[in-house]
Amino acid sequence: MIDIKLLRENPDLFTQAAKAKNFKVDINALLEADRRILAAQQELQQIRTEQNQAGKDIPLLQAAIAGKMDSIGKMTAPIRAKIEQVYKTTQNATAPLRDKIKEIRKDVVGRMSTFKVQTKKLNDQIAKLQGEFDSLMLLVAQPADPDVPVGQDDTENVEIRKVGKIRKFDFAPKDHVELGKSLDIIDIERGVKLSGSRNYVMKGAGAMLYQATLRLAMDMMLAKGYTPLTVPVLVRNEVMTGTGWFPVGRDQAYLCERDGMSLAGTAEVPLTAYHAEEILQAGELPKKYVAMSACYRREAGAAGKDTYGLYRIHSFDKVEQFILAPNDKDQSIAFHQEILANSEDVMQTLGLPYRVVNVCTGDLGQGPVQKFDIETWMPSRDSYGETHSASRFYEFQSRRLNIRYRDIDGKVKFCHTLNNTVIANPRILIPILELYQNADGSVTVPDALRPYMGGMEKIEAK
Repeated sequence: MIDIKLLRENPDLFTQAAKAKNFKVDINALLEADRRILAAQQELQQIRTEQNQAGKDIPLLQAAIAGKMDSIGKMTAPIRAKIEQVYKTTQNATAPLRDKIKEIRKDVVGRMSTFKVQTKKLNDQIAKLQGEFDSLMLLVAQPADPDVPVGQDDTENVEIRKVGKIRKFDFAPKDHVELGKSLDIIDIERGVKLSGSRNYVMKGAGAMLYQATLRLAMDMMLAKGYTPLTVPVLVRNEVMTGTGWFPVGRDQAYLCERDGMSLAGTAEVPLTAYHAEEILQAGELPKKYVAMSACYRREAGAAGKDTYGLYRIHSFDKVEQFILAPNDKDQSIAFHQEILANSEDVMQTLGLPYRVVNVCTGDLGQGPVQKFDIETWMPSRDSYGETHSASRFYEFQSRRLNIRYRDIDGKVKFCHTLNNTVIANPRILIPILELYQNADGSVTVPDALRPYMGGMEKIEAK
């Protein structure tokens, strides 16, 4: 969510941000709804002020009618002025004066009924406008930071560095699907039978390798001091909206519509919303969490794209790291480098060649101000494939989720949020299987994973 004050001050910035990020939102319509809401709220406040004044005057007028003329001095100025005029016209005659005051009271009581009608009309108007305003606000893209490259899609992401040496084979290498079949560790056919396309079953040593990578990633994050959480993957739709996955990413989610719930596509969702509607203390920040969870994505719009093998599937498991940080851009940038380095440590421990790219505006997404992807070399694709995404959001998610903290001066501020993949399966198994394969069809288990696989050094055909 964007601070409406910033949008009012510089609407062109957000119009340009939407264009750069390939998002459609009518900023002018949003500002017009905002203007009309403010105008209606001001009118409503004026009516409430007059209503309160009338509420005080009515019993005082009644007292004056009963002969307690000292109550006149306690009435509001407009009513006193009317009664003073009555004094002049009636020459203080008791009966005519009382009759005139009765007329004034009747008029004030009548106005109270009018106020009630006007208040309902304005409240209805504000409610309708607020719905329009909220819907448009959820579509506004956060402007990217200045060092984000401008581009239309992932082909224009900018390489920052390459790490590791790409293996040159002296034999004809197999892809991960061929290896999975020959070693009897991946069963895509039965996965499809169970759940349709883009599904799979890991089997035997394949399932062990799958779990080993997740456990290695968790252990490495725990060694860095991150707090582990076990989080639900079935979450309220409000949580999906709060984290920015709805409404723009709604087509990608599996919806449990009867219950108003959705399956999260990443542990980022429950991790980010964990402190929703809370005010923390400055001394509690940063909070650094790590969670392993199942993830679900429909991959809507990806028909015909990456349909082969394990690269783009509907359900997977991921270890996710998350930081809830103070509202300080310099600290956020430093934490961004930290979570990126955490994932690079895992990649280097696994001995996998990769590159880091600065994601361009068109591939950045609605909320992040900057994102770094780690792309790992995959022989079967003859290229690097995305395996990690490290994002920083500043206040975007915290505003939507109302996550705040009280700083040392007592001022309440919105937190900053950051997240990154530590490891995601089965995609990371593509480079592991393909790069560690041997001429005889076996696959060498990376040294770091052997303790998690009972000391197994090779995966071999039975």
